[in-house]
Amino acid sequence: MSTPTATGEGAHQPPAPSRTATGRRRPGRLGWSPTRGDLPAALFFIAPALLGLVVFFLVPMIRGVYLSFTEYNILGDPTWIGTENYEAIARDPLFWNALGVTGQYVVINIVLQTLLALGIALLMQRIAKSTLIRGMLLLPYLMANVIAALLWFWLLDYQIGIVNHVLETLGGSRVAFFGSEEWAIPTQALINTWRHMGYTALLIFAGLQVIPKQLYEAASLDGSNAVQTFFRITLPLLRPVLVLVLVVTVIGSFQVFDTVAVTTQGGPINASRVMQYYIFQKAFTESQFGYGSALAVILFLILVLVAFVQMKFLRGNESDLG
Repeated sequence: MSTPTATGEGAHQPPAPSRTATGRRRPGRLGWSPTRGDLPAALFFIAPALLGLVVFFLVPMIRGVYLSFTEYNILGDPTWIGTENYEAIARDPLFWNALGVTGQYVVINIVLQTLLALGIALLMQRIAKSTLIRGMLLLPYLMANVIAALLWFWLLDYQIGIVNHVLETLGGSRVAFFGSEEWAIPTQALINTWRHMGYTALLIFAGLQVIPKQLYEAASLDGSNAVQTFFRITLPLLRPVLVLVLVVTVIGSFQVFDTVAVTTQGGPINASRVMQYYIFQKAFTESQFGYGSALAVILFLILVLVAFVQMKFLRGNESDLG
């Protein structure tokens, strides 16, 4: 009788799973299969997160939707008024102004942040391979929004700001970065671009690491230059990550509040009154919680629609790798 050799048919086969007294197969040593007995342990570990989701998200969201159909201030009980808040919003010129200002901010912030982050990510992959340098990119992101806004508010101040002193020294004129209608929103968009582009670059850089290097080697052998390789290989294979970045940054841009509250408070002449700041004013300054809740519901629906359109038409759930 011949026995299997080291390279024969019977070599290195995993042990067959044993059977219980009832004939069921028992998991082998090399694998693990979940059972219903694991459900209590799983629920125990996700319970804190689930409790936080219910208490701090679902309950406030449901109450906010309810309050949007009421007239309510903190001194009395909510009074049901149906869709009057939404009808008033449709006729509110400040709402449409806030929506337009927010859209302007989002466009500037998203375009600049995405392009700069993509360029930084490519530099990190090709040139800046030091962990220290890559870590330094996150320093602005680790700074609180209020601190970053105050820092740039002082640097860009019309009278004492060092930026205006440099401009004047170079022969230019001072710029009212926060005091002029044409500069208020672009300045705030640039501040938030500076703060978030390092984090966004790291997300894109992580996506670049997934692209197989063999594709770049094959493109090089075919005579493809750096620009052709970027548009034919890097950009198509990076699409799912870019879609994720766009969805996250667009949602975050629509919810900008800290920078506006610290620097301009919606001015000058409503030039920087974004949606979040308008909601804050109506709810907490004017005590119109019902109206403010209706504004918040509209903003939520806008974010859902924007995220859906991005995922649908940019095919964010599909990958060209495979």
